[in-house]
Amino acid sequence: MTLKAKVTEDMKTAMRAHDTPRLATIRLLLAAVKQREVDERIELTDADVVAVIEKMIKQRKDSIAQFEAGHRMDLADIERAETAVLSGYMPAALSDAEIDAEIASALAAAGTGGMAAMGKVMAILKPKLAGRADMAAVSARVKAKLAG
Repeated sequence: MTLKAKVTEDMKTAMRAHDTPRLATIRLLLAAVKQREVDERIELTDADVVAVIEKMIKQRKDSIAQFEAGHRMDLADIERAETAVLSGYMPAALSDAEIDAEIASALAAAGTGGMAAMGKVMAILKPKLAGRADMAAVSARVKAKLAG
């Protein structure tokens, strides 16, 4: 079953259970997926759907920070609940050891050393780690290995 099909089934389940907050979040996700499919005139793969989910989670984390800064904990709690629903569709996160192993193999594959290899290494890592690791943290680790 594709990720998109799983989300659609979860929407039906949430409708039957009258789980309004979960249903609203799933509908937002399906709308974002459909919008991207229409814009790009393609059928999204699971990796593309994960990218949409990552973007939505990032937006919610930014909103949470803004709401907390504005002392609107009620709105921050709603965003946290949406983040929890969206996170349920993300693939399992990699451990630090697994990330380090991927970085080591990407560094070996890139060949050249120094900061000039940063772009090559990240280009190798992004498809492998997308959705399974925080790419900003991975970038910082790669930068530390290349500098050191």
